[in-house]
Amino acid sequence: MGQISRRSVLTTAAGGTAALLVSSGTAHARHPSAVPTPPPDLTGHDPVSLRWLEKETPAALAGGTTWGVPWPRGAFAADQGFTLTTGAGEPVPVQTWPTAYWPDGSLKWTAHAVSGSAPRADAYRLAAGAPARPATALTVHQGRDRVTVSTGVIDVEFPRSGNRVVGAIRRGGTVIAKDGCLVASRQDRPDTDGATVIKSEAFTGAVGSVHVEQDGPVRAVVRVEGKHRRGRRAWLPFVVRFYLHAESDAIRMVHSFVFDGNEKKDFINGLGVEFSVPMRGELHDRHVRLAGQDGGVLAEAVRGITGLRRDPGAAVRTAQYEGRKTPDTSTWDERVTRRLAYIPAFGDYSLRQLNAHGFEIHKRTKPGHSWIRVDGGERAEGLGYVGTPAGGLAFGMRNFWQLHPTELEITGAAGAEARATAWMWSPRAGAMDLRFYHDGLGQDTYPEQLEGLEITYEDYEPGFGSPYGVARTTELTFWALDATPTSERFSELAAANAGPPLLVSSPEHNHAAGVFGAWAPVDRSVPAKAALEDKLDLMHTHHREQVDQRSWYGFWDYGDIMHSYDGDRHVWRYDVGGYAWDNSELSTDLWLWYHYLRTGDAKAFRFAEAMTRHTGEVDVYHIGKYQGLGTRHGVMHWGDSAKQVRISNAGYRRFHYFLTGDERTGDLLHSLIDSDRSFLVLDPGRKVNGGDGTFEPDPKAMPVSKTTDWGAMAMAWLTEWERGGDPIARTKLLNGATTIAALPNGFVQGGGVTYNLADGKFSGPAEKQVNIGSLSSVFGLIELMAELLDLIDEPAVKAKWVEFCRLYNATKAEQRAVTDADWGSLNLRQAYSRATAYAARELGDEALARRAWQELRTGHAGYPHDHPFTSRRIEGPAVLNPVDEARFSANASAQFGLAAIQCLALVGSAVTS
Repeated sequence: MGQISRRSVLTTAAGGTAALLVSSGTAHARHPSAVPTPPPDLTGHDPVSLRWLEKETPAALAGGTTWGVPWPRGAFAADQGFTLTTGAGEPVPVQTWPTAYWPDGSLKWTAHAVSGSAPRADAYRLAAGAPARPATALTVHQGRDRVTVSTGVIDVEFPRSGNRVVGAIRRGGTVIAKDGCLVASRQDRPDTDGATVIKSEAFTGAVGSVHVEQDGPVRAVVRVEGKHRRGRRAWLPFVVRFYLHAESDAIRMVHSFVFDGNEKKDFINGLGVEFSVPMRGELHDRHVRLAGQDGGVLAEAVRGITGLRRDPGAAVRTAQYEGRKTPDTSTWDERVTRRLAYIPAFGDYSLRQLNAHGFEIHKRTKPGHSWIRVDGGERAEGLGYVGTPAGGLAFGMRNFWQLHPTELEITGAAGAEARATAWMWSPRAGAMDLRFYHDGLGQDTYPEQLEGLEITYEDYEPGFGSPYGVARTTELTFWALDATPTSERFSELAAANAGPPLLVSSPEHNHAAGVFGAWAPVDRSVPAKAALEDKLDLMHTHHREQVDQRSWYGFWDYGDIMHSYDGDRHVWRYDVGGYAWDNSELSTDLWLWYHYLRTGDAKAFRFAEAMTRHTGEVDVYHIGKYQGLGTRHGVMHWGDSAKQVRISNAGYRRFHYFLTGDERTGDLLHSLIDSDRSFLVLDPGRKVNGGDGTFEPDPKAMPVSKTTDWGAMAMAWLTEWERGGDPIARTKLLNGATTIAALPNGFVQGGGVTYNLADGKFSGPAEKQVNIGSLSSVFGLIELMAELLDLIDEPAVKAKWVEFCRLYNATKAEQRAVTDADWGSLNLRQAYSRATAYAARELGDEALARRAWQELRTGHAGYPHDHPFTSRRIEGPAVLNPVDEARFSANASAQFGLAAIQCLALVGSAVTS
């Protein structure tokens, strides 16, 4: 590969959009060379117990549920079938597919799906064997113009072109809903700048392609890609997946879009999904249902006949309230029937959740007339329904109040067709304003920008605070019901929509399978371990509860937490440069996922899941010149000028993929296997290496960090290799590891080490030099190497890594003895106690194990042994709202959590009080 100019790379990178959302498929196509044939002496495995994440047996599923289970190396072949039974032995139809393999080709992870019609039980058993089939298997027909999925209960059409992502949903031949469209609107000026004239225009999602990723017998997945169009303009590219299950009337939808507009001209003021719902029968037999909070339901009819001056009769009133067809009007009191035309018909309803702390419901008779307020509350569960006793559509959005401003809207229910819209961004809210939050403050040169970094910790650079290429994913569910649901049934569906039930295997099984490196289930067997477990729980609980206390919610914000605290104002530093949003800094995502793995706690899972949904989408660029890079922590998620692979890190997302089988997360993982190409576009050291602004990288000798950068890219390659994907991932992964180890000083080699884009190899000087920073391994490198060295037989790589782990916190004399120079005054020594622990285990060195525990206790740049793992209550007038305050930061908590978890797993027997 020859020299590539920055101009040509930028032109190429900015030109592609559809490749953006990266469609890798359910388990993207395996390369034959990537998955070897497993050995003939497979060991098998005992049945695995499964339980519901929230422990309570759910009354309803959001169509079905999908989960992942790991297996020890050498247990099963890639084509192994599995059977699922309830605890009582009742067979449950299940669909299984592989999601990862061990290097010998045996199964490492499998994903499994059951339908909402599956027998409900407190516990299940998953075992090798032939799966039970559903009584009515799901089928998929792929025609030239459309794909049709039949669940045995509903038939759903997906047009291959046009502006409908769903053509029709039929139940028993009756159209329940049709013309499912993606809608968006923009305005040319923000609402906040006092513009006298604001122009707005609407767009509709245009289908570009339709692919069937799974076709039953239990689960089907249909992926629809396209862009929102109006006239000649096509923008806001989307990937939408639809999930259907055998014998189910539900459709789950995962909607992902990328912002590719000009943040100074394109202010999105509406983003949603809408369906037409045919309305059959009299106005008094048309029903609306809206879910409130804590199981609450608003149950109304388009034309109400309760509370009137004249009474139609108890049987009539009861039938309408319960959603049943009312008795024939000939049986009513005629004083009502002859005046029905004078009872207003309310055809439009709106449930608006414009912030995290309040929703309101309004209704009106029709456009051109005033809305009247119905009721309100705090946090709606996000489900609506419009229909008749002959059937209707329930439509809902997960994390409805968390992702505000949202809305459920019903229009035209008094006419022939109602329109049901789930607004991911409500038109009642102000338009999105994605512009950078300040004018640059005169920071036009690198020296000025470095001065700004010194005071606010914000790495500013003109033009770098762009949202072009960031994304967001929203989960929705639709039910094509055969009748208006009872309030009890509707409440059950609302709960399934708000928190889709998930099956999980135990921490003990997951640990025994040998996945995700160095961790172990919670252990309180001795007082010293119990005390540490208490600290881990208290720290995790504090950060999780801060989300609600500080209201870290909203369309672009939900899932992230704040970086550092301001004790003077009693607030997190939300407005102070690089101290604001965390953006995965120092591996917060890893800490949260390992906490879940150890505890199996449902709240821990949901906390980590929300972070994965956020950081993998909002904090990463999916198209454009920064594609494959993430953004360093800051006041705005995309605002900082440090665009780095350490933030787009696949290691932060893979837990969610393997534990849930989520295809969207799988897309994100696959999209990162070429993130090393981003180093052709952007010089990460441009502000500190004395550059003159020109950048002409040599693809054969690029300045890529062999620790922070390589660790993040290697996680993407490791995951691609596990999934049986592109063989270049394995090649680059192993080439990188072996060539780093071959450097005279391995992971601390200095002197101009460079990277070859074509094969992933590093090269450098033949003489020993030292170049090491404290951030080198705290973005997943330690966790990567713990996994990788268990997968490959490379003694030289292990030796160099163990050497690094032993020496980081060693004395300067010990460092000089091996590397010919000391490593300077390194930071984050508590964080690196887990590196010491790894070396202690590999070397069988008890003294080193004791040193690891001492490093953890000392707490350098973290939490020492006497740090107060407690909080105090702060109330008004000192604060806006009552809050719990503690001496924690996201950086220190993440690294203390990871260090403590890995020290317990690696050298737990040497624990000290």
